[in-house]
Parts: sequence; structure tokens; C-alpha cells
Amino acid sequence: MNLRIQYDCTNIDWDYISDTLKRVGMNYFDGQVHKKAFENSHTVVFVFDDDKLVGFGRAVSDGAYEAAIYDVAVLPEYQGNGIGRLIISSIVKQIPQCNFILFSSPGKEEFYKKLNFRKMKTGMALFSDAEKMMEEGFTE
Repeated sequence: MNLRIQYDCTNIDWDYISDTLKRVGMNYFDGQVHKKAFENSHTVVFVFDDDKLVGFGRAVSDGAYEAAIYDVAVLPEYQGNGIGRLIISSIVKQIPQCNFILFSSPGKEEFYKKLNFRKMKTGMALFSDAEKMMEEGFTE
């Protein structure tokens, strides 16, 4: 692999982002919705193998002490090669003074535990589609 990291939204195919999220079983929207979300994020990370986008993630942050990580995804055929870890560490290095929270897809909690994330005892959520999020295992 010939990996390179990009920290901006230049020349990203947003429909590809949407398709990738769908492919890995994550929540996805129209490409233009993802474009808006990534462009409005504090930190973005895109990982390429040569010219092929193989993983990405983003953080919303105040830049001072709080950040939330979203949309971390790696193409299935590239999973297990440290790319997810690279995405998370790249985000954290951009705003190291912050506390980080994230939503893990059900079944991916162990990956984040290996990166020193811990379950919160007091985390709460108000989702626009609460029933769907319950069905998908995100809430009680």
C-alpha cells in the first residue's frame, strides 16, 4: 500500500463517500449532505492508497476542549490494515487538547476500546429518528 493522508475536502467524490458508508453498514445520505457535513467539520481526514480513497473520518469541535468524531469508515477490503487507527490518530493529533466522544456502530466497540476509548455511563442522545436508532442497537 502507498497511503497518503489529505486534511481538506478538495476533489472528493461525495457520492463515493455516501456509497462507502452504505457499503460498510453505516448511516448515509445523499452525497451533497455529506459534502456539507465534512466541509462544516473542524477536522477531516481522507486516506488514499495511491489515488483510491480507502477511508475517511471527521470531527466536529470547538477547537478548545470538546470534539465529536463521526463517519469513520474504511473500505472492507482495506480493513485490518491499520487505516481506521490512522484516521483516528490523525484526527486526535489535529486537536490533541480536546476530549473526544463518538458513536460506534454496533459491533465495532472493541476497535475503539483498542484505541483507549471507553463507554460513557452518562451518554444520552436525542435522535431525529429515535425508533430507527433503537432498532439498529444504538439506544435502549
